[in-house]
Amino acid sequence: MNGTLNKVMLIGHLGDNVKMHYFDGGNCIGRFQLATNEVYVNKTTNEKIVSTEWHNLVVRNKAAEICEKYLSKGDKIYVEGRIKSRQWQAEDGSTKHTMEIQVTEFTFLTTKKDTESNKTLNSSESTKNTNFDDQNNGLPINDLPF
Repeated sequence: MNGTLNKVMLIGHLGDNVKMHYFDGGNCIGRFQLATNEVYVNKTTNEKIVSTEWHNLVVRNKAAEICEKYLSKGDKIYVEGRIKSRQWQAEDGSTKHTMEIQVTEFTFLTTKKDTESNKTLNSSESTKNTNFDDQNNGLPINDLPF
């Protein structure tokens, strides 16, 4: 095989809101951390262990603006991208290194806005649906209306 592959697929929860950075010329990037969990049982103690891995994600331009608008801390998201390492000089003169996921595709799985609106709908439906009168209109239970 002659080619190489640098592809990452993650499903996790945002550790914080998207932080935006704007540049001259209208370009922007959004940065946020994504937490993924591994759950296993310690065989000697039967204790449930949750191990969390944090990933630094970067989205660009229109994708960054969409993420900033709709995502907030705790939301669940699926992302695809590639691993990119970079380094820079800190103010104290030291060299800093980081590994990031450059996001190319994403899908919102759950957002707090969706969860809050679903709670509102569910609570209003449950209060509306308190009438337990016979609702089959005289049809046998197994009879289809068509």
